[in-house]
Amino acid sequence: MFKTRFIRKEEAQRRWYVVDASEQVLGRLAAKVATYLRGKHKPIYTPNADTGDFVVVVNAEKVRLTGKKLDQKVYYWHSGWPGGLKAETARRRLRRKPEAVIEDAVWGMLPKNRLGRKMLKKLKVYRGPEHPHQAQRPEKLPL
Repeated sequence: MFKTRFIRKEEAQRRWYVVDASEQVLGRLAAKVATYLRGKHKPIYTPNADTGDFVVVVNAEKVRLTGKKLDQKVYYWHSGWPGGLKAETARRRLRRKPEAVIEDAVWGMLPKNRLGRKMLKKLKVYRGPEHPHQAQRPEKLPL
């Protein structure tokens, strides 16, 4: 009889992956990245443990949105003060801070709890082609 073996987070082997976001569609890229952050691509996937890998996304400013999303997709946030609702289109946010566009898309695909916040910390997003994680020897993520 086979038993299901649940892995603890200390037993998980973490790898580093690098993704080039240039000319990638935002949603498809975010879905793939979220899968690797959660560890669902591994046979040892455990829902209640963080068994995922680190993902470095480069060229965030060159990510692509399909259709009319550049002008119709709106990001909202609130300052906490009365009347403090703020809004920004995807085109403006992509120009101002493209890292946030990818982080928000990936966060939307992760669990909204302590575990999801831990997984999001393993995502490193950079505007251009350079990143400071060469020492970890990241592999190219198969997309």
